[in-house]
Amino acid sequence: MADSLNCDLKSLSPLQLFERVTEQGEKVRALKAGKAPKDEIDAAVRMLLSLKLSYKTTTGQDYKAGLPPEDLVLINNGTTKEEDEDLVDPWNVQTSNAKGVDYDKLIVRFGSSKIDTDLINRIERATGQKPHHFLRRGIFFSHRDMDQVLDAYENKKSFYLYTGRGPSSQAMHVGHLIPFMFTKWLQEVFDVPLVIQLTDDEKYLWKDMTVEKAYEYAKENAKDIIACGFDINKTFIFSDLDYLGASPGFYKNIVKVQKHVTFNQVKGIFGFTDSDCIGKISFPAIQAAPSFSSSFPQIFNGKENIQCLIPCAIDQDPYFRMTRDVAPRIGQPKPALLHSVFFPALQGAQTKMSASDPNSSIFLTDTPKQIKTKINKHAFSGGRDTIEEHRKYGGNCDVDVSFMYLTFFLEDDDRLEQLKQAYTSGELLTGELKKVLIETMQPLVAAHQERRKQVTDEIVKQFMTPRKLTFEY
Repeated sequence: MADSLNCDLKSLSPLQLFERVTEQGEKVRALKAGKAPKDEIDAAVRMLLSLKLSYKTTTGQDYKAGLPPEDLVLINNGTTKEEDEDLVDPWNVQTSNAKGVDYDKLIVRFGSSKIDTDLINRIERATGQKPHHFLRRGIFFSHRDMDQVLDAYENKKSFYLYTGRGPSSQAMHVGHLIPFMFTKWLQEVFDVPLVIQLTDDEKYLWKDMTVEKAYEYAKENAKDIIACGFDINKTFIFSDLDYLGASPGFYKNIVKVQKHVTFNQVKGIFGFTDSDCIGKISFPAIQAAPSFSSSFPQIFNGKENIQCLIPCAIDQDPYFRMTRDVAPRIGQPKPALLHSVFFPALQGAQTKMSASDPNSSIFLTDTPKQIKTKINKHAFSGGRDTIEEHRKYGGNCDVDVSFMYLTFFLEDDDRLEQLKQAYTSGELLTGELKKVLIETMQPLVAAHQERRKQVTDEIVKQFMTPRKLTFEY
């Protein structure tokens, strides 16, 4: 039995081991609090000690409550000098590989779970809807506890959605649409409430801008988010600078999280240094608070046990690893997560885009001519140096940015497969593939611009007013 357990533990990642120790510690406390029989408590304590020993053997570190293994959560996520590892954190994404980040390695490093065919099929059965192409194509590729969300949903127990946007500029780019497009689909097929956090406070703390400018960007970004087609009766959008002062429940949860996370922990998780302002150090608690339904008493009627599902890019995961660790200690359910891949810059998948570089992506304010010029001039090609070589050897879809963009925005699976085969065989040239992307993006952006024109300041105000939504709790 012991050998079997040791074998099982050896297969776990350091972060999974950390979570096992944490869960066992909670179990021991619960048994003691419930005055369980002594032999049952002793067995649970022995298991806890065994898990702590395995943790130390695997990581070389003593287990410390609330402090995940350092090599997994440092700002460079344990990058070693032996090979060019990917750097992924909430502010930076870098890889030396033209194909982009190695997401299989990232799953292991972060200790999340792969979204496999079984889970996708289960989502289809639960919703009665064909899975979104982001799921079918592995754009949303990793999760935490999505199976628990489905368990609850199948037993008629509700959950809610939470996603967000850091308003660092007035104009959003097409990559920013990815979480909102997917969240909108999730909201429609599951019919659940949605809260959208605009972290204007974060951008003020990290960027060279005034508080007023950050808040202005938040309201402008809200117009682009609303233009994605969210239902005003089921969606609450809020600015941190606005909502924090108006919601005692939100602030209470922030304070609870702050009390249970030490300075050493946030330094370890986020890479903060002694010269960072204290606003940065306390900010992760603000991003954590919307994970708890009691932050929105007007929506959930004060209920604290509604589970949260967070669709986001995987660079935001450190915030929610911290949140999931704190949740049971403040009597809240752990949020579940769905992680997306990164949307590549036009220049290649080695970095994510920058709102400060107008040529790194297609912006939602771009004209058809600008879209055409950017794609033709800047989209990294997987084609060969000459037409003759390309016809002979074919192009490489794994590194071709035009093809990558089409995997996000071309919904027709058959058409996408045809393009892949034609490009890989050399039948389709780079210029022709870029033309397909231009013809896909121009109408998509133009349609978004038309919808955005209909979003008035009054509509934004309605979305951002704390209120009851069309759900009974």
